[in-house]
Amino acid sequence: MSKKLFIGGLAWATKDDSLFTAFSAFGEVTEAKVILERDTGRSRGFGFVTMADDAAADEAIANMDGKELDGRAIKVSEAQDRPRNNNGGGFRR
Repeated sequence: MSKKLFIGGLAWATKDDSLFTAFSAFGEVTEAKVILERDTGRSRGFGFVTMADDAAADEAIANMDGKELDGRAIKVSEAQDRPRNNNGGGFRR
């Protein structure tokens, strides 16, 4: 079973490929994505890595949390599902 990790505190220069490379040391990475600002295309300072194996993901959390990546200490934890906002996003009275 795969596990998705939240990676916070990323340097502005961190790209998908550097996330992929850093976490590949712990097992198979199926996806590595830095989240970008919609308007500017700049990093929002966080991203997600999906590991193919739960044990590899747990090892990555244990070894990468607080470590330096591209000059910044990163925060690594298991990603949590965000509750859906079902108000439609429009103006309501």
